[in-house]
Amino acid sequence: MRKKTLEFLEAHQSDEPSTFVEDARWRAENAIWLRWSQSVAMSIVDYMQENGLSRSDVAQRLGCTPQYVSRILSGKTNFSFKSIAEIETKLGISCMAATMA
Repeated sequence: MRKKTLEFLEAHQSDEPSTFVEDARWRAENAIWLRWSQSVAMSIVDYMQENGLSRSDVAQRLGCTPQYVSRILSGKTNFSFKSIAEIETKLGISCMAATMA
């Protein structure tokens, strides 16, 4: 059994070196704005669910592409305050109130 497991792991081993340490360091260094970005994303997800909207619907309301909405919903977008204000105005929601509390 152990031999089979080792053979499986060796057969599926990546040739690319792991970036786990670098990724973890980046997340730690950017933790505050990532938390804010995730809060914005969750506000938009709540808005979408409450209104039965798709990413395309939200994109249309924001005047952007569905791909950009997907990036926003990833929770890894480094927004400007202006961008957040535009989202709040165009969707009629508050994204930062819960974050600031």
